[in-house]
Amino acid sequence: MNRLERIKGCLLGGAVGDALGAPVEFLVWSAIEAKFGPSGIVDFVPVCGITGAITDDTQMMLFTAEGLLRAYVRGSSRGICHVPSIIHHSLLRWLLPQGYRPATSVSRDGWLIKERLLWSRRAPGNTCLSALKASKCLGVLAENNSKGCGAVMRVAPCAFFGNAFDYAAESGRLTHGHPTGYLAAGLFADILQRMADRQESLERALTESLATHGDKTGLEETRTILERVLFYFYEGYLPTPQRIDELGGGWVVEEALAIGIWCALTATSFEQGVISAVNHSGDSDSTGMIAGHFLGIQYGSAAIPARWFEGVELRAVITQISEDIDEVPRRYSGGVSAKYDEMWRRYPG
Repeated sequence: MNRLERIKGCLLGGAVGDALGAPVEFLVWSAIEAKFGPSGIVDFVPVCGITGAITDDTQMMLFTAEGLLRAYVRGSSRGICHVPSIIHHSLLRWLLPQGYRPATSVSRDGWLIKERLLWSRRAPGNTCLSALKASKCLGVLAENNSKGCGAVMRVAPCAFFGNAFDYAAESGRLTHGHPTGYLAAGLFADILQRMADRQESLERALTESLATHGDKTGLEETRTILERVLFYFYEGYLPTPQRIDELGGGWVVEEALAIGIWCALTATSFEQGVISAVNHSGDSDSTGMIAGHFLGIQYGSAAIPARWFEGVELRAVITQISEDIDEVPRRYSGGVSAKYDEMWRRYPG
């Protein structure tokens, strides 16, 4: 697979996992089983009147990607750029479709914010909303002690730019103040980047990322639970709904990351891995999204079942973002001015 195929697989795979898990996000496993049968949910069902509907997780992922692209274009063209602040600006733009006016001024230029399908509330997380609504200037860190999974579910695009760990962690810190919350986001992006750049397996990328970053202060909880997942994997324990519930619900970041990794590690296919990741008593859309990112970057978008690939909401938008992530670093690698370039108009810095 080339780089573009991995990017598309990662971002579309995450959106598919998000959409599959959305209908059962707040259901316990017994309720899921009663409603959908012993295999749980295995296909898209309508949410908000839309079959294949994505949630706030995919919305925020897209705006994070937009921020990274705007930062790259600006840095290449003008040489002055604080990446986390530009990501922050894009996340504040996401507030507008949610029906809120940011406390600081944000622009409405570029193409993404004009996509009308993004102008829909999809159960946005309270921590992300409150932190962003309170931001009075760009780059200000969140003043809370939250380690909810909202810091990790949006940062996969960081894997395709330099300094993935740092940019993802700093992005997470804009909304989640607990070290576990934002450092787990950094670890997530670092694992993905190793899979993309070095074509490593998830197992190898995970162990190498833990070896590099696992001793950082604030990563203790994440390292402990991921080492537990590696033990389960080596011992051949499969992630059944009951075993996932013993690991946690995924409402906090280290649990969500662990569930997504466990299901991806043991998956025999993209389809099987994502189905495992959403069928449990917890934050099914976020854990499905994380597993989808890992499986998509490993196997590419061609591994996504056609019924999901063709039915996921915003497929064209996600594909366009993926293509731009692939193109922008190549176009501006020599520091070419983008003042009058089409890409500058799409992602003005």
